[in-house]
Amino acid sequence: MATLESKLEQMLIAPVEAFGHTLWGLEYVQAGKHSVLRLYIDNEKGIFVDDCADVSRQVSAVLDVEDPISTEYTLEVSSPGVDRPLFKAEQYAAYTGETVKIQLTMPVAGSRNLKGTVVAVEGQMLTINVDGNELIVALDNIRKGNLIAKF
Repeated sequence: MATLESKLEQMLIAPVEAFGHTLWGLEYVQAGKHSVLRLYIDNEKGIFVDDCADVSRQVSAVLDVEDPISTEYTLEVSSPGVDRPLFKAEQYAAYTGETVKIQLTMPVAGSRNLKGTVVAVEGQMLTINVDGNELIVALDNIRKGNLIAKF
């Protein structure tokens, strides 16, 4: 799956950037006829509904021509929001000192679900403080990661 997501990301960066936005990340969730390709776009000025609609139309056109997904799916375009998903090392590093929740493929310290503070990111390794214990997690082992919003 990661190779399809990488291919999609490379294919869709330019159409998203054409509108002055950043492709924050994407997820492709396979579920038969209910599969979803979810794009998260970001901009320092914020993302509005019209931005999502514009990007959706452009990305749809690219996907129709390239046809990288052979099955039926729904395209969703949205802002990452306050509990933004985290996909890359740079994104985790940007939130050093913030609280994140991560789901792992393989357990670390006996758990696949961790919630803690980002201490550091070195290469492809994340150091996270969970209840006073610093754990090192390979970014490749993270199935899903999200920032925990502070209010």
